[in-house]
Amino acid sequence: MDELIDILTSEGKATGKSALKSEAHHHGWFHATVHIWLFTANAKILLQKRALTKKIFPGLWDISVAGHVGAGEDVLTAAKREVFEEIGLPLIDSDFTKIATRKHQVSHKNGIIDNEFHQVFIAELKIPLSELTLQEAEVDDIGLYDLTILKQTKNLHNVLLPEFHEYYSKVYDAINSKILNSTPE
Repeated sequence: MDELIDILTSEGKATGKSALKSEAHHHGWFHATVHIWLFTANAKILLQKRALTKKIFPGLWDISVAGHVGAGEDVLTAAKREVFEEIGLPLIDSDFTKIATRKHQVSHKNGIIDNEFHQVFIAELKIPLSELTLQEAEVDDIGLYDLTILKQTKNLHNVLLPEFHEYYSKVYDAINSKILNSTPE
């Protein structure tokens, strides 16, 4: 879906301009996205298999939920929207823990230039996968993996991308810390 998004400077500051996502990807204009990594109390990570129709990394087992921040949209509102749209999970503000802002620059073979600032969140998944509803245009499948998969990306095929191993390791550390420091309810 081609949506209107706000354009950022290369330092991540608002420019006051908006454009269609397709234009931003064509010109390499910086913009904001959200990454939401969902984990369980027993150290599992939810990964989604990207729909085979996706222009970038079709069929890849990837981040639990990710998407673009709409024009004028608050980052946390975008995170909640994306989680609900892609997997049907309603979350509230307090469910999210922001762990990073990540500058990401990649030029893909198909001409898409991803210059993005990923707003990275973690949130606990407290319901079974059977209660989630997948957005078919975005998500082909979902699955729970041992959290340690985030540390093993150099040896996997079609699960995460080895070039982002350092990023996944930071996500692992944040989730592991959250699990270790959580108190049972």
